[in-house]
Amino acid sequence: MSMTSSAPSSAPYRAHRARQRRRILAAAQDLFDTQGIDRVTVAEIVAAAGIRASTLYEYFSNKEDIVWALVEELMVQGSESFRRAMDAAEETALAKITALLRVMEDELVRHPERVRFLAQFDAMYARDGSVERLLAIEDKIMPGRFGTIGDLIREGIADGSLRPDLDPELTMQAVLNAVIGAQRRLASFGSRVEEEYGQPIELLFRESVRIILLGLQP
Repeated sequence: MSMTSSAPSSAPYRAHRARQRRRILAAAQDLFDTQGIDRVTVAEIVAAAGIRASTLYEYFSNKEDIVWALVEELMVQGSESFRRAMDAAEETALAKITALLRVMEDELVRHPERVRFLAQFDAMYARDGSVERLLAIEDKIMPGRFGTIGDLIREGIADGSLRPDLDPELTMQAVLNAVIGAQRRLASFGSRVEEEYGQPIELLFRESVRIILLGLQP
């Protein structure tokens, strides 16, 4: 009887906690985008979220935990977008890779603040980030990702859509690193890039992707 009676009250409680956690993350992400991760304090996040400090510490131990939670959230969103795009793509490996890179273009255009945050995270991670923590998140969200990436190149070589001299263990990782680097740089510099080159960032990114895709083809 007690188990049955507790079920209705536990669902609203879980929903409340999910809303509180999302409120904290949303407030932090906005502050990180306008001020930079390094400059934002926990006190500022508490104020922006409209909560007590004790409430924040029910969910996160410190600012770094909030950063990592945002990274995981964005990686989940990205992984889901990649899956949908590749499932909808034509059967060739080149079409699937093209769809994957188009998702990254769409993210740059529609959600530059997310890309800017990940660029900031890259800088933080390069200084003192935990490789083990990042790998654990990646393994949780995309288990077997390296094998899948290699299989995609092998598939493209077999179906003739990719050039035969590509390295299945290296090519796609190199492509993703190059495209991610371009995406995050363009998002971070924004209008400054447009002023410098006289071209919108989406066109610059699209041309980078086009050149990379040409290099993959026979």
